[in-house]
Amino acid sequence: MNRTPPPRLRVLVADDNPVIGDALRALLESEPDIEVVAVAVDAGEAVALAELLVPEVALLDVRIPGGGGAWMAREIRRRVPHTRLMAFSAHSDTRSIAQMASAGVTEYLVKGSPNTEIVAAIRRVCASGANGTE
Repeated sequence: MNRTPPPRLRVLVADDNPVIGDALRALLESEPDIEVVAVAVDAGEAVALAELLVPEVALLDVRIPGGGGAWMAREIRRRVPHTRLMAFSAHSDTRSIAQMASAGVTEYLVKGSPNTEIVAAIRRVCASGANGTE
């Protein structure tokens, strides 16, 4: 009897640091229910890849070349409204958090968060029907 595996959560990672992008890909791909569909290194590339690949979640760096995290989040939200948005940043100041929240980000993690929290946050965002589109 053939059993179809359950669908995997499709995640787009956007971070201009290739070490972080690779680490996130390795972490997330080690989970049986998560697939990293692409890793973008700037905001414009992330928006284009989100449109092309339509991931369930976009994990976005806040300070990223090519327009910045808030612009990137707004564009992804406008162009791919069902993609849920998360921030992953070294910056935990209230201004950065507020800018990302106003752009549609529903989860904000600080770099250095435990791997288990990163994975849990992705699952939580997917389960929540975030971005007000559902």
